[in-house]
Parts: sequence; C-alpha cells; structure tokens
Amino acid sequence: MNNYEWKSCLADHMQTFLMLKRMAGFKYEEEGRLMEKFDQYCYDIGFTSNALNFELVNDFCYGVYYEKASTRYRKEKLLSGLAEYLCTIGYESYICPRKSAPKRQPFVPYIFSEQELGKFFKAIDIYPSHPLSNRHMVDPLMFRMIYGCGLRLSEALNLKLKNLDIEEGTITILQAKNNKDRKIPIAASLINRCKKYHEQMHVFSDRNAYYFKSPLGNRLDNSTAYRRFRDYLWRAGIHHLGHGPRIHDLRHVYCVHCLKRWVLNGRDLTNLFPYLSAYLGHSDFRGTQYYLRLTADLYPDIIQKTEAALGYLIPEGGMYEENK
Repeated sequence: MNNYEWKSCLADHMQTFLMLKRMAGFKYEEEGRLMEKFDQYCYDIGFTSNALNFELVNDFCYGVYYEKASTRYRKEKLLSGLAEYLCTIGYESYICPRKSAPKRQPFVPYIFSEQELGKFFKAIDIYPSHPLSNRHMVDPLMFRMIYGCGLRLSEALNLKLKNLDIEEGTITILQAKNNKDRKIPIAASLINRCKKYHEQMHVFSDRNAYYFKSPLGNRLDNSTAYRRFRDYLWRAGIHHLGHGPRIHDLRHVYCVHCLKRWVLNGRDLTNLFPYLSAYLGHSDFRGTQYYLRLTADLYPDIIQKTEAALGYLIPEGGMYEENK
C-alpha cells in the first residue's frame, strides 16, 4: 500500500478488517484504495460513530450520480463486508444490499483448433525483427509458455528470472490469484526454448529481472501483450470478433487439450483431476470442472467413452469460468 494516513474514527476498524482479509489470502489492493477513500469521506463529513448507519452508507455508495454500476457494486461489497465485521465485534451496523451487481452474460471461450494454433505460433515465429524491439525474442516463448503451462497472463508477465529453474525444469508462480503459490513442471521442448532465450535475453541479467521484459528492462505491460496477440491473430487469419479470442483462451485450450489427451489415453480422471486443479492454481474443483464440461461439449464422442465412470464429475447446466 501507499503512505496514506488514516484519520477517521473508523480508521482502526477499517485497517483491521483489511488485515484480516489479506491474512485469509485475499490481495485486497483495489479494496484497500477504496477503503482509503471511504476513510477520507468519513473524516470530511465529521462522522463520529463506530457503527455504519444507513445514511452514511447510502451517501457514499450512491451520492455520485454519474458513477458506473460496477463502481457502486464495489462500494456495496466493501461496505457490507466492513459492516458484517463491525457487527461481530459489537457495533451493530447497516449491511448494504448488493443491488448494483452487474449482470454477467455467459461467456464461451474460444478454443483454437490444432491448425489454428499452428498458424498462430507460425505468425509469431516469422515476425520480423527490429533493432529497437525485442518482441521477436520475447513473444515466441511467452505465448508458448502461456499455452504450454496453462498460465494466466498476469502469471507470465510477473515471472522473474529467479522463478525459473532450468536444471530442475520447473517454474515457481508466486502470489497468483488468491495469493496462492505453486511450482509446476515444464515440458522438455519449452526448457530447450528457455535455454536459448536465456542466451539471448538474460546473460547479464540480475535474478530479480523480469523474465519477459520490455526493451527497457521493465515488466511487459498487459495492454502491450494483448495488442501483439491481436496482431498475430490477424497475421494468422484468425478473426477477432471484439470479444475474443483472448490471451486467456490459451489457458482454456491447454486444459481442454490436456483432458482430451487423458481420456483418449485411457487415463483415470478421478486420480488426475486434483493434479490438474493444483497445476492450474485453482482454489477448488469448480474451475477445473468447468474445463471438463467444456471438453464434454466440444468432444462428446470422446467423453461418451468414459461417461459411465466420470459422469458425476461433469457439472450440469451453466459453466463456472474462473477469472484470469
């Protein structure tokens, strides 16, 4: 966090609430910044109670008429959580209903065919080099690692040189979603590419250097990675329809292809399921079940071969999509 000076009468309670959330594994960075604004608001209006009342919560959540529903929902969610905490320590507070929750449309990820993947990676590999850019060295490995290891984009961009053990053949993902760490193995083909990449990009790098870095040595920006991704799609003749394909869909493709391969090889999914869940960094099986449902929808003939034994693993109805 920054050097914000807490000043309202609720400041101690606010800070304790944030601390408990972070101890439970939530990053609460955006929520922390929003709580600072609420603290400043309470101070500015001269609020003096240890409990949240309707007027205070209502004015803070809905007092700015032009705010988006998503912003109001974040306020509702944060203050309802704070109110619930205050109630547990003896300060009966107004718990704000979360009525501004945005309506989420069911999203179906784009699953690349093997031919499309081939065209996509070829477009990356033949991209012309430029003396002021390193993308021709960074992107061939970065996008293959996202697909080949099922990484989230943020996990790939946050990697540092010290997080890769080439001799052991592993990547350590630190403070990913829900502050979870994990160590995952990488394929031999990727290890060979990593060795060549090290020779090109990291001969003199500090161990704390970002693995996929900009020409200036900084962390590669998310928007830059996405812009390049769309460029490669266009070069590969894969149409971007405004809502996909996304970089995160490469993670989806990894999972679907992994499950498809296991089924075709007669592997026992009931034993392998927990390993896949841990490999992906899921906090529970819902995210992994999502990929099993997706695999069943895409390859019904394959899943039918083992449905009698595995049907209970495939969730019915709508699918749960874990966030990137």
